[in-house]
Amino acid sequence: MKIVFDKVAQSEKPFDLTVNGVRLEGSLAKSGYHRLALKGNLSGEVELACDRCGDGYHYDMKSPLHLTLSDEVIETEDDLDIIEFIDGIIDLEFIVQSEIASIENSYHCCSKCDGDESEFEQEF
Repeated sequence: MKIVFDKVAQSEKPFDLTVNGVRLEGSLAKSGYHRLALKGNLSGEVELACDRCGDGYHYDMKSPLHLTLSDEVIETEDDLDIIEFIDGIIDLEFIVQSEIASIENSYHCCSKCDGDESEFEQEF
């Protein structure tokens, strides 16, 4: 789902989108000069691989999502939850895919390995 940045007003614009089994429902509203606030909730299942045993398992994803969207480059160290859409088109599917990728790239343990105290090498 793509939304033109300039068409989002002060009043909240609701949306509901499902990508790869993950649903993002929420709203967009103007929050400042060249800025929009995205407030929503992610829910669904993501297929992950256990980093200890390698077995696949389903992760039940339920989390709030609060982001700032901008149509210009923002140079700040204060807010790391800013996504820039320089072309003026907000791509909600891209946002969902990035959140899924963020979870997939973290370390995970399945239920049978969770709580295992044996040595485990992890890079930081």
